[in-house]
Amino acid sequence: MDRLTGMKVFCAVVEAESFTGAAARLEMARSMVTKHVGALEEHLGARLLNRTTRRVSRTEAGHAYYERCRELLAELEEMDAAVHRLDERPRGLLKVSAPVSFGVRHLAPAVAGFMALHPELRIDLQVNDRVVDLLEEGFDLAIRIGRLADSSLVARPLATTRMLLCASPAYLERHGAPAAPADLAQHRCLAYSLQSTRHEWQLTAPDGSTTEVRVPWTLRANNGDVLREAALQDQGIILQPHFLLGDALLAGSLVEVLPGWQLGTLTVSAVYPHRRHLSAKVRGFVEHLAACLPQTL
Repeated sequence: MDRLTGMKVFCAVVEAESFTGAAARLEMARSMVTKHVGALEEHLGARLLNRTTRRVSRTEAGHAYYERCRELLAELEEMDAAVHRLDERPRGLLKVSAPVSFGVRHLAPAVAGFMALHPELRIDLQVNDRVVDLLEEGFDLAIRIGRLADSSLVARPLATTRMLLCASPAYLERHGAPAAPADLAQHRCLAYSLQSTRHEWQLTAPDGSTTEVRVPWTLRANNGDVLREAALQDQGIILQPHFLLGDALLAGSLVEVLPGWQLGTLTVSAVYPHRRHLSAKVRGFVEHLAACLPQTL
């Protein structure tokens, strides 16, 4: 039987001075109380209690063992209480991974706001467009954009963002605007190297039919901001999420290409290793992001 439970049962018998009293206190059958104490004595190879029809008393070994058990159980309770207090509010170190462009534009303000609410918390935010291994690299959670690979990670959707084809007005004036997806093959295209289909862009027509175009790239990069800057400098057509291009569209420095065609929607998710016993810092941060981020970016 479980030795820790046996120790708790033994202490209860000593304090109640009876097996029946201990059973009532522990809400346990008297027979189970007897079994736990018997198993403990057998493990120790010593008699801990003298039993009579009227009362139970400690042996010399039982007296010494009870004192040590009481100290140990009290220490364990204090340890449990300390962990519970630690988990009541976000504190300690929170290690987060996020894509660079999203991290700078949308995550940084949310992180600062969360830190202001929880001054006992330290956040190690690492922005990198590669997909990190949370368990191997010790991250508490990561922000992922797009289709998630099958894994044991828990994913909490936070927002959606649609993909756009854009170019600067000067580029389109010089090279002409594509009238159909096939025309993209004749243009300078700016490709995201971490996209699984970086050389093929898939578009959906208003009638729901899809077409895939293999595009020639003049610049390929593993970061969306690099491509965005090239597009702003009239260097080609870019395919990136709205959260990266929306402000340039509003300013008129980029315009949408093939606006009648759809290029898909991406989900922004927080992913973390466990759902059970989720720490307050992870749970609180994810809830904070869900509240701060607009549902559509």
